[in-house]
Amino acid sequence: MEENKKNRKYLIWFWTLFVAPFVVIIILFLLISAEKLGPMPSFAELENPEYYLAAEVFSEDEVLLGKISIENRTWTEYRDLSPYLVAALISAEDIRYYRHSGIDMRGIARVIFRTILLGQETGGGSTITQQLAKQLYPRDTARVSSFVRSMRLGVSKFKEWQTAVKLEKSYTKEEIIAMYLNKYDFLYHAIGIRSAAMVYFNKTPDSLSLQESAVLIGMLKNSSAYNPVRYYDRMLHRRNIVISQMSRYGYIDRHTADSVKRLPIELDFQIEDHNTGRATYFREYLRNIMTRPLPDRKLYQRQASYDEAMWEWDNNPLYGWCNKNKKPDGSNYDIYRDGLKIHTTINSRMQQYAEEAVTEHLSKTIQPDFYRRAKRFRNPPYSDDLSKSMVDELLMRSLRQSNRYYAMRAKGHPEDSIMLAFNTKTRMKVFSWKGETDTIMTPLDSIRYYKYFIRSGILVEDPHNGHVKAYVGGPDFRYFKYDVCTQQRRQVGSTIKPFLYT
Repeated sequence: MEENKKNRKYLIWFWTLFVAPFVVIIILFLLISAEKLGPMPSFAELENPEYYLAAEVFSEDEVLLGKISIENRTWTEYRDLSPYLVAALISAEDIRYYRHSGIDMRGIARVIFRTILLGQETGGGSTITQQLAKQLYPRDTARVSSFVRSMRLGVSKFKEWQTAVKLEKSYTKEEIIAMYLNKYDFLYHAIGIRSAAMVYFNKTPDSLSLQESAVLIGMLKNSSAYNPVRYYDRMLHRRNIVISQMSRYGYIDRHTADSVKRLPIELDFQIEDHNTGRATYFREYLRNIMTRPLPDRKLYQRQASYDEAMWEWDNNPLYGWCNKNKKPDGSNYDIYRDGLKIHTTINSRMQQYAEEAVTEHLSKTIQPDFYRRAKRFRNPPYSDDLSKSMVDELLMRSLRQSNRYYAMRAKGHPEDSIMLAFNTKTRMKVFSWKGETDTIMTPLDSIRYYKYFIRSGILVEDPHNGHVKAYVGGPDFRYFKYDVCTQQRRQVGSTIKPFLYT
C-alpha cells in the first residue's frame, strides 16, 4: 500500500512536470491573443504593413536621377528577385520554409535540446516569417533588469509566433519572402534588397550573381557584424557558409560551390542618399517646392513675399503638390514615404555634361586663378576692400549659421564653450577638387577654408516650351547647399535681350 502511494506520488510529479510546460504555453497564448500582455497587430494592420518607400526622380529619357526619402527603399516584387537570392535565403535561414505555416517545430526542438540543454551552437529557430514579424513589429528595447528582460523576450517570442501564423494566413510564401527582403536594413541607407543591390554591386536584384546573392543573404544574420565594406574576411567566411548551405540542400552542385567560394568579394560600392546621384540641386528644389504648405500670412514678413507665394500656390501645379493632391483615403501625399514616381523634363545626358562642365571650369580655370589672386589679400580669401573687423564679423555670421553652432545651442552650451569648440582642432573630411580629404583643423578654420571656393551654376531651358533640360546649382551638393540657380539674386543684364527681341 505504501509503495502504491509512493508510485502514485512519482506519477503525479511526472505528469505535472510533463504537462505543466504545455499548460503554461497554452495560457500564454490565450493571454497574448486577448492582448493582456500588450497589443497585437490586427489582421487589418497585417494586410497593410507600413513600408516607407522613397520617391524616385526620373529624367525625360527614363534614367533614375536619384531619390527623395527617409528610408531609401524601392519596392521589389518576388518575380524581380534573382533565383540565387531566393535559394540562398531558404538555404541559410529556413530550409523547411515551404513545409511549415510560420512556426518550425523541428527548429524549436533543435534549439531547446541541442542549444539550451547541450550547449551546442546550432543557430536560431526563427523562421523567415517570424523574422519578418519581428521587423514589422520590433521588440521593446527599453532598459530593464535581466529578469524582466528575459520575461519580455519570452513574451515577444510568443507574439512573433502568433504574428507569423497570421502572416502565413494573409500572404503567399512568395509574398512573405518579398516583404522580408524589402524590409531589411542592409546599412549605408540601403533599405530593402533593391537599394542593397545598387549600393553594394550597382545592380538590380534580378541580375545578382550567385556569389553576390550569397553576400547579401549573409548580411541577414547581422548586417553590422557582416558588413562587407568594413569586415571583408568575416564576410567572406559568412558568404562561403551560405554557398555551402546551398550546395548541401541541392540548389547548386558541389563543383560550382567550390569554384565560387574561391572567388573574392568584388564590390561596386556607392552610397545612395540625397547628396549623391545626378541633379542633386534639382532634386532638392523639387522636394522643397512640392512640399510647400498653403501660404500663411503670419509666416511672411513682407506682403509682397506672401502675394508671390499665393500666386505660386494658385498658378503653379508643382508648388505644394503634395498638399494640394489627395490619396484615395483622403490624406495628403508624403514625398518621403509614398513611393512617388516623379517624371521631369531633365535630359540625363545634358545634365551629366552640365555637371562635368561646372566641375571642370571651376576646378581648372576659375578656382586656380582665384587662389593666385587671394594670396595677395591681407585677409584671404576676402578682398582688401574689407577691414579685419568686417572679415571677422562675416566669419562670425557664418559660424552662427552653421549646423554645429545650432546643435550646441540646442544642447544649452554657453557662448564661450561654443567658441572654444570652434577654435579646437578636430578630425574632419573636407571638400577638395580631387575628392573628399581627411584633415585636422578647427571648425572656424574650416569655415574660412570653404570661403575660398568659387560657386557657379547652369540652368538650361528649351526656348520653345520653357522645359528645364539641365540644372546645376553649385559645385557639390554635399558641401555647398546654397543653390545658385534659385537662391542667388542677380541683375538681369544682357540676358534679357533674347527675350526682349524675340
